[in-house]
Amino acid sequence: MTFRNGLKSLLRPEDSVLVLIDHQAFQLAGLGSHDPQTVVNNTAALTKLAKAFNVPTILTSVLAARGGLLFKQITDVFPDQEVIDRTWVNTWEDKKVVDLVKATGRKQLIIAGLWTEVCVAMPAIQAAGEGWDVTVITDASGGVTKEAHEVAIQRMIAAGVNMMTWMALAGEWQRDWARTEHVEALTEILISHLGGSGIAYLWEQQLLNTPVPSAAG
Repeated sequence: MTFRNGLKSLLRPEDSVLVLIDHQAFQLAGLGSHDPQTVVNNTAALTKLAKAFNVPTILTSVLAARGGLLFKQITDVFPDQEVIDRTWVNTWEDKKVVDLVKATGRKQLIIAGLWTEVCVAMPAIQAAGEGWDVTVITDASGGVTKEAHEVAIQRMIAAGVNMMTWMALAGEWQRDWARTEHVEALTEILISHLGGSGIAYLWEQQLLNTPVPSAAG
């Protein structure tokens, strides 16, 4: 196995393309590996992150007429973008999706979706075998059971797929705080979606803006 290490292995927004797969009502109803609201929150954060860093994002569903539309939290971020509705279970066998990914000219392929063991694992494993640098965002994905999610992750790692969370991705894309063009948008995402850490940041801002008590008082 070739180990993923070194500076070049880190993800870069200018080389990344994101594919969000089947974040739909039917799949969410069958989710057993995570709290459903957590996956919705994390997927919304990931979607906003891609927009903030100008990362091309492909949205795709499967049999939406029966399985439901993509979460509103996703489509609200890209309101004018077509959602590609497939019949293929394996997104990487859908020519329209693959052609859109290839048209970006980018090779760092980032995937998140429902369910991990089916609609994430199949395209990730196939794309990795075709030479793509594939990363799966595990906390914006989920399986029917905890075991199904975890076994799928093990299977993908064995196939050479990289695993990350959305916050880890944010750190790699930002990389340097001197790079200020994305900081404002990133900060809003962290406040809205990072739970206690986001609230702690707001508290820190409050404390920094609190006037020092006057000694004369």
